Amino acid sequence: MKILQSCSFEKKVKTFSKQEKKLLDKQILKIAESPSVGTEKRGDLRGIYIYKFKIKTIQYLLSYRFIGDDLELIMIGPHENYYRDLKTYLKTR
Repeated sequence: MKILQSCSFEKKVKTFSKQEKKLLDKQILKIAESPSVGTEKRGDLRGIYIYKFKIKTIQYLLSYRFIGDDLELIMIGPHENYYRDLKTYLKTR
């Protein structure tokens, strides 16, 4: 299984500190080991999974999907306006 990153995901992760990146890597490994750990969305976002976790005191949402056997990390961010931004990102792709 390959783990792919979208442009949006890469840009956001660049702003993280080293400690935050280490915590994020642990969460990504959890997803890779058992992909059903996130909740699948319905409607417009069908096929997209959302995994929630905390870094320090901020709760982040990480969206991902499967492309064949590969795992694509789409977007990460806090809950505020997350789903709106995710929908607009997916429409522009």
